[in-house]
Amino acid sequence: MSKPLWAKDLPLDEELHRFTVGDDPETDLHLLASDAAGSAAHARMLGETGFLAEAEARALVGALDDLRQEALRGELVILPEEEDGHTALEHALERRLGETGRRIHLARSRNDQVATALRLYMRDRALDLGSAMHAVARAFLDLAEREETTPLPGFTHLRKAMPATWGMWASAFAEGLLEELEALPALWGRLDRCPLGAAAGFGAPVAVDRGLSAALLGFSRVQNSPMDVMNSRGRYEQALAAWIVSAAGTLEKALWDLNLYSTESFGFVTLPDAFTTGSSLMPQKRNPDALELARARCRELRGLAGLLGHLAGGLPSSYHRDHQLLKAPFVELLGKGEELLRITSRLLPGLLVDREACAAAITQELHAAARACRLAAEGSYRRIIIETTGVAEPRGIAQLFTRKNPFGRSVGDFAQLETLVTVVDASLLASALVPTRYS
Repeated sequence: MSKPLWAKDLPLDEELHRFTVGDDPETDLHLLASDAAGSAAHARMLGETGFLAEAEARALVGALDDLRQEALRGELVILPEEEDGHTALEHALERRLGETGRRIHLARSRNDQVATALRLYMRDRALDLGSAMHAVARAFLDLAEREETTPLPGFTHLRKAMPATWGMWASAFAEGLLEELEALPALWGRLDRCPLGAAAGFGAPVAVDRGLSAALLGFSRVQNSPMDVMNSRGRYEQALAAWIVSAAGTLEKALWDLNLYSTESFGFVTLPDAFTTGSSLMPQKRNPDALELARARCRELRGLAGLLGHLAGGLPSSYHRDHQLLKAPFVELLGKGEELLRITSRLLPGLLVDREACAAAITQELHAAARACRLAAEGSYRRIIIETTGVAEPRGIAQLFTRKNPFGRSVGDFAQLETLVTVVDASLLASALVPTRYS
């Protein structure tokens, strides 16, 4: 086994080494392209500031760009004897450039190297997730436009409450996701600061040009305090995770509703065949496995976000090896969050709404609140009407259409009252659904 970059002239306990390496060889595959990009910027900065000869810097930048492309294609691997992506990159540089490959470490620590790779990765993934979130919002809006006036009972406490429409239902989720997308610029602003040059957390021992490194990587500014660079490990991960989890909370409600609405008891909507599975015993079953797993995925994302909080918390300032354990759940959370968004955007266009069943479900008692408000507007007191008719219970609902109210007028006179439902104007949301990428 080759020695790690940090190894001293001491015997290496292989079992302990495997324990300290952990999941890094698998997790760092997701970070290799970002790591190569950060290293290329560092090499060019060293060349511009005279710490490397121009030919050395050019050779390093060229090799690292090639390695980045290999990583993006999935061709760059981390060998079993390599503990992480940093080692894999160094070995690849050494194989290509010899001694010049080792000079990439000048004025840099693995601490700011991984912080930079993670920050670049976060920026890319935030944009990917934003695009996926936009696609789901668009799919909800398409459904709202397609079924804008299709009736749908509104529920509170899982019990019928008031009339609504599929347009209202779907537009609500489109609007919720658009609100989440409004948070992306602020989140991007937090991520848009470069940690490279912080070294081990106390600044580089030589005068590097951190502003140049930041500009080369597309950051608008430097993360000034090198100590804050280390203190922020986990902070940005939690911010990005919280954004995804919040959006997942919106999706969870929609997935729950669709699962309910697609049951035989409701029959409001039929799920696409691809999103259902059969039973090993009961041939008639079409189980909503995809919806149930997507719903569970929302809770799984909360669990991963909670794990990030536990791992990042309870530590003193500066760098600690505990931070290594943040990477795996963070990468997993981003991947599973994007998968959830993609699956949902595929589900929505295939929904088949049963308009007749939905219309039949708008039973008379759903109009009770509108009728009571009309009576109140005409001089009756809503509290007295509710107390008299007992509209809070099913048995009271039945009486609503037979009793006279205290003011001598039959509440049943309003049985044909037009439903007072405000449908969210889909065109207003459409104007907001313009994809934006922040760069």
